[in-house]
Amino acid sequence: MSEPLTSDEHYRRAIGAVERTISQLKDCSETEREQLTRDLSGLNGLLEKLHSGRIEIVVFGEISTGKSALINALVGKAVASVDVRGGWTKDVWHVPWEGSGHCVHGLADSELVLVDTPGLNEVGGQDRAALASEAARQSDLILFVTDSDLNDIEHGAVRALAAVNKPMIVVLNKCDLYSPPQRQRLLTVLRDERLAELVPPENLVTATADPREVEYVIESADGSTRSEWRKPAPDVDDLKARILEVLDGEGLALIALNAALYAADSSDRVAALRVQLRNQQATVTIVSMATVKAIAVALHPVPIVDILTGSALDATLVATLARIYGLEMSWQHARSLATSIVKAASWVLLSEIVTSVAASSLKGIMLGYAPLFTAVPQGAAAGYSTFIVGHAAKYYFEHGASWGAAGPKAVVQRILDETDKASVLARLKAEISAKLHRNPHASQKPS
Repeated sequence: MSEPLTSDEHYRRAIGAVERTISQLKDCSETEREQLTRDLSGLNGLLEKLHSGRIEIVVFGEISTGKSALINALVGKAVASVDVRGGWTKDVWHVPWEGSGHCVHGLADSELVLVDTPGLNEVGGQDRAALASEAARQSDLILFVTDSDLNDIEHGAVRALAAVNKPMIVVLNKCDLYSPPQRQRLLTVLRDERLAELVPPENLVTATADPREVEYVIESADGSTRSEWRKPAPDVDDLKARILEVLDGEGLALIALNAALYAADSSDRVAALRVQLRNQQATVTIVSMATVKAIAVALHPVPIVDILTGSALDATLVATLARIYGLEMSWQHARSLATSIVKAASWVLLSEIVTSVAASSLKGIMLGYAPLFTAVPQGAAAGYSTFIVGHAAKYYFEHGASWGAAGPKAVVQRILDETDKASVLARLKAEISAKLHRNPHASQKPS
């Protein structure tokens, strides 16, 4: 039985996973890279974060719940902007938590960074919401700040953040606004109802980051009194203690796990995007080639050339689809695969084949008059055949150049069952008719 990996080994493996995912992104096509720009930027930032030993604590909450004030209180000085206007935080801000007294075991140069995010309920904040979401994915610990019972927006945000699978501490801020009984009742509701099964009870803490001023009555030696308003010191000791407890308990393994999860998520996104883009390109190619074949067969006056042209176009389509899916395939191999698909579908496509052959024979007899009487049905039949060949080949390449346990006949039958034949034929006939209408020579009898 192999020995369990140490935290250091997990950390090194996490760095390797991020580096491999970055390489995977660099191997993408230009079109794919354009749509994965944010992923590449995030991975590069994560790699730099791992090498530098930076631990990120991301702060979420609605406008005016005191997120920025909480950061200032933890750091011990005004480093984040606090303003009475809603929506003050317009971006994601990274604030080094100097003086925290924390060092992750195994990372002598580690540092804690507090990350302030835009308010959850900012109007028109879709781009800022995306930034906040990315910050959560890269974070090592999440702080969610509220100053009352959770409303629907806050509760939805907590559920979404819990799904990120990062440690999360919910902070009930502005506790000086509540009497002791009110505060206890609010904590009970949050712990037992709102946060049940989302956040461990020990990760619900209280704080007063920006206390309101308190009036003090001062009595002089002569018995006279005067009042004086004073601002108490922030109370974030319980929060700081809980943050350091979580980091001490999880440490290097937590950072490594978060990095590995982020890399895996990005890798899955790369794979999914590649499939999506390849499928889109393949579908467009199939429709385009089926249309080309339908028109070419319809316009050509010599029957034998119809058959040769159709076979060549099917092979070309298969070879093109192979390249779209990143596979190398010779023209001979592509032609063989196209032929095998036609054979697998031969019984179902028999009516289309008969139509095509009959029309070809009639075309040979009628010569120049053929387009008026036979071109449309023959071309549509040929195009439909290529449409089926293309979608069958697409399935084959999507599944790693394999038909799977079902075999080609079952795959082709499924494609035929799922294809709206009338719609495909109608579209192809419309394309042929439009081409004949634009071609002044199509209906002329040769001299």
